[in-house]
Amino acid sequence: MSTIRYIDLFAGAGGLSEGFHRQGFKPVAHVEFDKAACFTLKTRVAYHYLSESGQEDIYHSYLKGDIDRKELYKAVPENLLNTVINAEIGKDNPGVFNKIDNVLGENTVDLIIGGPPCQAYSVVGRAPLKHKKNDERTRLYIQYGRYLRKYRPKVFVFENVPGILTAAEGSYYRNLKAYYRRIGYELDAKLLNAYDYGVVQNRQRVIIIGWKKELDWSYPDIPIEKQKYYRDIIFSDLPSVSPGETGRTHEYTSELNGYLKRKGIRNGIGFVAQHITRPHNDNDLAIYKLAIEELEKGERIKNNRIPETMRTQNNVTDFLDRFKVVDKEPHTMIAHIAKDGHHFIHPDKEQLRSISVREAARIQSFPDDYYFEGVKEDQPRTAAFRQIGNAVPPVMAEKIALSIKNLLNDR
Repeated sequence: MSTIRYIDLFAGAGGLSEGFHRQGFKPVAHVEFDKAACFTLKTRVAYHYLSESGQEDIYHSYLKGDIDRKELYKAVPENLLNTVINAEIGKDNPGVFNKIDNVLGENTVDLIIGGPPCQAYSVVGRAPLKHKKNDERTRLYIQYGRYLRKYRPKVFVFENVPGILTAAEGSYYRNLKAYYRRIGYELDAKLLNAYDYGVVQNRQRVIIIGWKKELDWSYPDIPIEKQKYYRDIIFSDLPSVSPGETGRTHEYTSELNGYLKRKGIRNGIGFVAQHITRPHNDNDLAIYKLAIEELEKGERIKNNRIPETMRTQNNVTDFLDRFKVVDKEPHTMIAHIAKDGHHFIHPDKEQLRSISVREAARIQSFPDDYYFEGVKEDQPRTAAFRQIGNAVPPVMAEKIALSIKNLLNDR
């Protein structure tokens, strides 16, 4: 297969890109506005370079804290780190184009991937979201389209929440489709659930795939996995930790299982990074214990069943599932995990805490050596949760990437 080059727009922490990298695609650029996520992307660029050049020990030294981020980046060619562009798409498109052109040289772009911020379309969370009229985020597909017009890839992948198809009675999606047709692309959209593609999570996303009109293609087949997996398979080998855990690395407590190996979650090193947790106050811990006990009886605790002396919200008609234990059944990862851990209570009453950064990353199918950065070089717990909550699961992304590779190679 010849090299397939791609641009990742609205790249976030790189979950979508990770899947395409695993299938042999070569990133030309990752464009992302969030500065912490850009450091995460650079650190993953460093991982891939060092791994492919037989220098994994340098990366492992960084995970352990033996060297700092500056030292890690010194070990990587500057042109590779420059593939990460910290910019707001739409605010400085010409400047971003120039940076991409400098990296691209005489090569062409085969593919553009990306998922514009989806809050303006989202109705999932603690309550229906209220947005201002004419929210500019609903038109970010136009900014995405400007990159299609500039680089003319054969195909693109556009990821978003299910609401993009139905928001404003479907007018946003109709406008998107009409605009992309005007600039030379046909497209189709399908609602995919990460649980059907090997991820231990019910996470529905709309995956729009488009192609140049003259290619006369159609939406590629993305086969569903028949085997389904559950929580225990991703939590069982991680050590017990307490609320407020800050240790840089931890040792595994059991052998590698087949799922973790096949999905690349445990990928060869003898320790796990960022198994760090939030601190909690005594009242929250008491509610967590009650929630676990109720689940052991087969019931989900509701806010109106929490004793008044413990309840932190007076509203007992809305937000009834404010506290939720991660059960054996797939648990949906939501961006709110960056705010608090109440919707992600660890099921082990002996630990009595919300899930760690690493456990959240595993629910999203990120490998254990994927390091989530903060702007400052410290233990970036909140920034990590934010990036994980907004990410595309890499295992699902790899299935999409394989379908795109087959499409490009077969035509």
